[in-house]
Amino acid sequence: PRQPAKTLWYDRPQYVYLEFCVEDSTDVKVTFEDQRLVFSCRNADGVEFYNEINLYARINSKDSREKRSDRSITCFMRKWKEKVAWPRITKENIKPAWLSVDFDNWRDWEGDEEVERAMMEQYAEV
Repeated sequence: PRQPAKTLWYDRPQYVYLEFCVEDSTDVKVTFEDQRLVFSCRNADGVEFYNEINLYARINSKDSREKRSDRSITCFMRKWKEKVAWPRITKENIKPAWLSVDFDNWRDWEGDEEVERAMMEQYAEV
């Protein structure tokens, strides 16, 4: 039986970030579509995780990436319309139990593009 992974998200001027909290993940698959993201993986115990998110707005699927670490898989999705805030990550105005805002990374980002560029460069170097 598969289950959804606990997911954190936050909004930035150019990107929307999603973090799937699965430790020691294997078989990680992330599919970016224009308005949908599909994620699946297994953890060390062989539990299968699966999340499907119909996105609030359109993304540039070709310019979206994921990065795996021992603790989680982070996806950064390039917004189709930059500098437009997303009030939520899902198309539907309902919050699944497994989805939360990442308050550590959430902030009002007026004039925050430089910070974000630095973050992306840091990701790119990994």
